[in-house]
Amino acid sequence: MNRKWILASLMMFIMLVLAACGGGSSEESNASNKEEDDAKTEENSEDGTKTIEYLGKSYEIPANAERIVITGAMEAMEDALALDVHPVGAISVGGEFPEIYTSITDKAESIGEKRQPNFEKVLELQPDVILATSKFPADVTEKLEKIATTIPVSHISTDWEANLKLMGEISGKEDKAEEVLNAYKEDVETAKASIAGELEGKKVAAVRIRAGQVFVYPQDVFVNPVLYSELGLEVPAEIEAAENQAQLSMEQLADMNPDHLFIQFAESENAEAKNALEDLQNDPIVKNITAFKEDQVYVNTIDPLLEGGPANSRVEFLKALQEDLSK
Repeated sequence: MNRKWILASLMMFIMLVLAACGGGSSEESNASNKEEDDAKTEENSEDGTKTIEYLGKSYEIPANAERIVITGAMEAMEDALALDVHPVGAISVGGEFPEIYTSITDKAESIGEKRQPNFEKVLELQPDVILATSKFPADVTEKLEKIATTIPVSHISTDWEANLKLMGEISGKEDKAEEVLNAYKEDVETAKASIAGELEGKKVAAVRIRAGQVFVYPQDVFVNPVLYSELGLEVPAEIEAAENQAQLSMEQLADMNPDHLFIQFAESENAEAKNALEDLQNDPIVKNITAFKEDQVYVNTIDPLLEGGPANSRVEFLKALQEDLSK
């Protein structure tokens, strides 16, 4: 009887020992797995990359993206200017960097014109990230993506805040981007209070001369969002009807009959019609427009190469608008 009791006790002891060993192995295994997971997390956080979310898509770029190339996207050029970001590759106009961008192109090389990227030069610059334009055909974007992460920057004016924040996140200047946005929104409120009465019931329009012709844009393109969305001015019927860039004849411009008219004219956009601005100003039909008769026509209030939609354009146009109307 004693022998049976001793054997039973021994078996129970062995089972307890095995159970204890098994539990220890499980804990050690769990601890080991946790260490591996922690190691992976650490590796992911220290592999030198970061993920950027922009307009519903994710892009992985180096955490310290110092070598930025801008091609096609003049919006990105303006955002770089607003945040003092110096790309290694930038867009040239007529083979040179426009004067308005000299402060940020001091270390840059030309990667071609707005619509003609030089792929070999982009590759040579070894970019960390490429800021292209959403206007590029798919095959152009695909070629750029083979060189480095390529982000198509939106050319739609309503994406201006997202565009500026994108530049801020890429360059590590998020705080600066927020400062620019907040300051602009405060300036809009001040402008609304100061010029609302002066422009009440008045018709205000902005046009651009290209290839010798006069064009208007939809109310959410060019500087129009500043005039109509942010300052709340009445939208002229011709602009309200425009779905894209729309050409106006002299008769149509006269029918619009704006009280205040902003004209943008760049020689580079009128190579074959260098006298287009002068011809417009001397046209007998146009001379009867209220804005011309009352000397309320403003030529190149902001640099004619600015897009109108980006934060930099908005800041400059709002400032110039108040100055022009106070004269």
